[in-house]
Amino acid sequence: MSRELLALWTSCGPFDAVLNLAARAGVRASVDDPWVYFETNVTGTLNLLELCRRHNTSKFVLASSSSVYGAHNPLPYSEDADTSRPLSPYAASKASAESLCYTYHHLYGLDVSVLRYFTVYGPAGRPDMSPFRFVQWISEQRPVAVYGDGRQSRDYTYVDDIARGTIAALQPVGYAVVNLGSDRPRELLELLRLIEGLVGRSACIQFQPAHSSDVPATWADISRARRILSWEPQISFEQGLENTVRWYYDNREWARDIDTTAEGAPLARETAVYTL
Repeated sequence: MSRELLALWTSCGPFDAVLNLAARAGVRASVDDPWVYFETNVTGTLNLLELCRRHNTSKFVLASSSSVYGAHNPLPYSEDADTSRPLSPYAASKASAESLCYTYHHLYGLDVSVLRYFTVYGPAGRPDMSPFRFVQWISEQRPVAVYGDGRQSRDYTYVDDIARGTIAALQPVGYAVVNLGSDRPRELLELLRLIEGLVGRSACIQFQPAHSSDVPATWADISRARRILSWEPQISFEQGLENTVRWYYDNREWARDIDTTAEGAPLARETAVYTL
């Protein structure tokens, strides 16, 4: 455990709860460098769980991912589905972090909410995700890379809805794994056409081979989120994309120069700790 993390905990604690939102994100990049994904996503989670144990912090919220479901489970994905066949080191690292959370719940009674986020998008979104990329590439008249045939679908979930669900997960649940998704998957080409309409320009599409770490579809069963968290997504896909495009044009002077060619997100900090 790093001295910096211990110093942060000592100087800012005690904490009522920890929300571990920090991660090394990105499916394809994890294939090239799996070690950094496990260092951040698994060891980072273990460090925080151990600090909770030592200092009697009773609540832990883990930001996990829909990637843990792999490609073999029936749609929509239920939280009880098999997660033993991840398609990428990123997905494997998130599944490993979930397992550690259950271990600390079982051994030490830590109250844990594991949230499986489904394709989060919105203003100031990750530059390696298709919504930000497509807005930038079409706006600046750059070629638009589409991996596969574009018929793959994702359960895009607006960032404000994710934030509300994350705060709701601070309530006592014992141990619960909960999907946070829109429950309305959309095809990649549909996303592209909607952005074309909002930007007012046509995309110059360049189709690329599909990547073996990408799943063909995601779709969240959110009945548990409704039941346990009283949570429901509120922002429609169309409104969310409109907000995203508006943010880009409000910040276009510098947002046009963000590097969107890399397949992985920028390096995240090891951990995120918030006082409640």
